[in-house]
Amino acid sequence: MAISRQQLPKTTEKKRGKISKVMREFKNKKLNIGQSKKKVKNRKQAIAIALSEAGVKKKKRRRS
Repeated sequence: MAISRQQLPKTTEKKRGKISKVMREFKNKKLNIGQSKKKVKNRKQAIAIALSEAGVKKKKRRRS
């Protein structure tokens, strides 16, 4: 899940830069899974890595 527009203003410029750097690595097929040599193939997995590296918490959804 991508970061929503409502959540972007809450992140700092440094965090946004880190997220865009990781997503650029994914786009260029250079993003690794952890310390291994395997490349990330799934976009959702790349987003999860970007958010965790930047220290952004995903917005929780209410279950109905």
